[in-house]
Amino acid sequence: MHGGSRHGSARGRTEGKLTHGKPTGGKPARPAIPLPDADQLTRLLEPVVHALDMDLETVRVTAAGRRRLLRVVVDADGGVSLDAIALASRELSAKLDKAAEMGDLPYTLEVSSPGVDRPLTQPRHWRRAIGRIVVAPLTAGDGEHGGNGSGPVQGRVAGMSDRGVVLDCDGELREFSFAELGPGRVQIEFGHLEPEDESGDARGGDNGAGQDWAEED
Repeated sequence: MHGGSRHGSARGRTEGKLTHGKPTGGKPARPAIPLPDADQLTRLLEPVVHALDMDLETVRVTAAGRRRLLRVVVDADGGVSLDAIALASRELSAKLDKAAEMGDLPYTLEVSSPGVDRPLTQPRHWRRAIGRIVVAPLTAGDGEHGGNGSGPVQGRVAGMSDRGVVLDCDGELREFSFAELGPGRVQIEFGHLEPEDESGDARGGDNGAGQDWAEED
């Protein structure tokens, strides 16, 4: 169990009509469980994740009964193994235990790697999708393809440049700037084998579920 949080979500509910701000029947409202600020947690935890040669992708805090659930998603080039997830969980837990951001209420820390449905919004996301088939909307960018009304583009990520992404679209290599592409999505390829990392763990499965995760309580 870790020390808990201080900022709130989850309203208590009452039964019966409300008259002049007071419930006329049923159970009294439960006080909201305070939830910490996700931006503050991101600033606290990001240096820890970077020190492990990983990227901090998302930090989310939700109420789970009378405690909080802190979900942290990390990623790295080549994927994240179970051992790396476990190490990140231990380091993040140690950092949180020494900090005040989570307050005094109990919480559960859950560390995982991104699922296949994670949108590709950063250059590093596209780099890590090299070799995968993706689909992305074209934005109203000022590049060669942006805003041409042709709808989404689909292709296999063939490479990266300083300017953007190179897609293999039915055998034709086309380069799109980052400004031209909206959030990309990796397409599921049944039977596609994932490369194994050094520990023998396959990088995130194509079904988008069961990503590596470790839980601290």
